[in-house]
Amino acid sequence: MFIDQLKQSIEDEYRAYHYYKSMYKLTDDPLWKAFIEHAYEDEKSHYEMLQQLHYMLTGSFVQNPKKRLPCYALKDGAKQALLDELEGIETYKLMLLTVPIQQAYNPIFIAMHDEMEHAIRFSTMYNAL
Repeated sequence: MFIDQLKQSIEDEYRAYHYYKSMYKLTDDPLWKAFIEHAYEDEKSHYEMLQQLHYMLTGSFVQNPKKRLPCYALKDGAKQALLDELEGIETYKLMLLTVPIQQAYNPIFIAMHDEMEHAIRFSTMYNAL
């Protein structure tokens, strides 16, 4: 079960990275740009950490994750991002309870913590737009 959740999380992080990159282009507000850039840089880092963990556990990387459609409206994007980040927090919380090796704890904890921060940022954006 952990490996399936890990694979899904890798794909979700990949999709989030590309979605947030498309959101970034929709605003000129420096604060929103900073919030979004912070999130997509974290998502890229999560993707890389989780791919490394997947390799440690299985000997292979998750191949060819698919991108999602880009964001076309900033407020809608912030709302969807908020929902996705909250879902990610729940997933990582469950994964923390079932880590199969000690080396899995740190990347899962970091991703969970960052998702909480992203949820705050996207909630702030959504409520201000």
